[in-house]
Amino acid sequence: MMQAQQLRNAILAAPLETSNFGEATEPGTLYLPPSHLKALRLDAHIVVGGRGVGKSFWTAALQSETVRDQLGTISPELRGIVVFAGFSSLEAIDHYPNADVFIKQNGDPYDLWRAVVLRWVARQTGEHIPSENWQSTVEWLKNNPEAAARMMQRPRDWKGLILFDALDRTSSEWQRMDDIVRGLLRTILWLKNFSGLYAKVFLREDQAERTVFNFPDASKLTATKAELVWARHDLHGLLWQRLINAPSTNGELMRNICSSVKVGNVWHVAQDMKSESESQKKAFEALAGPWMGRDKRRGVPYTWSVGHLADGRGQTSPRSFLAAIRQAAEDSGERYSSHEYALHFESIKRGIQQASEIRVQEMAEDFPWVPKVLSALSGMNVPLEFDAVVRQWEEEFPTGAPGIGSARLPAQHMDRGWVGVREDLQRLGLLETKRDGRIDMPDLYRVGFGLGRKGGVKPRS
Repeated sequence: MMQAQQLRNAILAAPLETSNFGEATEPGTLYLPPSHLKALRLDAHIVVGGRGVGKSFWTAALQSETVRDQLGTISPELRGIVVFAGFSSLEAIDHYPNADVFIKQNGDPYDLWRAVVLRWVARQTGEHIPSENWQSTVEWLKNNPEAAARMMQRPRDWKGLILFDALDRTSSEWQRMDDIVRGLLRTILWLKNFSGLYAKVFLREDQAERTVFNFPDASKLTATKAELVWARHDLHGLLWQRLINAPSTNGELMRNICSSVKVGNVWHVAQDMKSESESQKKAFEALAGPWMGRDKRRGVPYTWSVGHLADGRGQTSPRSFLAAIRQAAEDSGERYSSHEYALHFESIKRGIQQASEIRVQEMAEDFPWVPKVLSALSGMNVPLEFDAVVRQWEEEFPTGAPGIGSARLPAQHMDRGWVGVREDLQRLGLLETKRDGRIDMPDLYRVGFGLGRKGGVKPRS
């Protein structure tokens, strides 16, 4: 019992938060799934991933020289490179324009993005170009194309990587955001002409699926596309990477369970903890026990905890997984302090509830129309017939799908009625259509939106 409480405290002491707002990345939190290695290569110009999979994390991590050195053992090309943010969630008006500048600009976003690159290169080489405001830089570029070309073509004794993230913040309208992103991608293609300069654009899946690649030679960029995905063993590997680097004796306690090696001041999980091995399964069993109940009929925590956090495309984000584990530790201490394991199986279920609510809040931030249509289904049980869904929507929105309304990034296909709305929800991973035609919703969203499922995790009352 004492051991369980100590492990519980160690989980709560570990750095399990994954939301990144541009702050420096702690080396001990760094975990590189093999599938992400391609995304970090300098020739991977397009990186695609959903919410919470690591786009902003890698944007911040690549700007850290300490982290790049750490990654250099795996990807030597990252050593000695100059990294710059060309757009991110942080406001930096001298380095890149904000949404207000994009709204005010009447010209082609392609020129504005090239102005961002020119300012970056000029700053690195000590050259002076107009930078009183973004319009002055754009006008200099358009009025002095030869001078701009010569500056870009001049030999350099440095290599540079420019990063672009959080592009949904550039506009609240789909068409304008498409124009802005397309202009950026054309800029990346232009930048490929200059030796030693590289770019990496982090896109959400819904952005990458739109018309942003509709321009000549776009295939030269799509051929470099990499996706940020997390397999189950990657999520568990990340969890243990965070746990073994918990401060003080907390990390030591976790290292007694998880095999690890120390490099400098940072502990790293051993190779057998990076795959779906018996070692990885036994380590999680030491925290959560063998079953999700009194016997094996309820499932195994190792697989159950990840599977119930997957979206409609079968993908689980590290943010959801780590949030669920942290909440499970808190709940276990409050409700089941005498339990023989650090994580009680009922607390793991409540961790799913917490992660679901967080994910619903995130979805509301990205797509304000989504909670409007899915909250209308609260109290219903899935799977259910699509006709029943439509009846509920028609009752909530008597004027039809256009009645949903949204001042920011509305449903893309609402002009096609409720079928179009369903397709948008499926594309975002919020709904699934079963083989028999019924509509289902993954637990990750079902719980947060208040829908039920026979035998499933119950929404909070």
